[in-house]
Amino acid sequence: MEELRNEAYESSRIYKAKMKVFHDKNISRKTFEPVQKVWLFNSRMWLFSGKLKFRWDGSFVVDKVFEVGAVRIVDPKSGTMFKVNAQRLKPYTEEVSESRGVENFSLSDPVASG
Repeated sequence: MEELRNEAYESSRIYKAKMKVFHDKNISRKTFEPVQKVWLFNSRMWLFSGKLKFRWDGSFVVDKVFEVGAVRIVDPKSGTMFKVNAQRLKPYTEEVSESRGVENFSLSDPVASG
């Protein structure tokens, strides 16, 4: 009975190690550089939070990146500085504007041929 238990523990340990390797290789590491624009995750509790509500505030500018995973960001509007965990940040992407050559067009309903 003890032998079966040890075999089950060993099998479980091997499975967990394989799953950890699989999970870790799919994680994308975020790296931030000074002067980079970022979004800040807003984790405040909302009274009437919608499921599809946008929970990212921004844009903030990275001021300094610390070794322990902390990042100091600056709000360009007010100039206030925050020190936050890098997990609460994601890179800011500029919105595509019409001046960049993006053409808008409207779609019409399809006409059934019969």
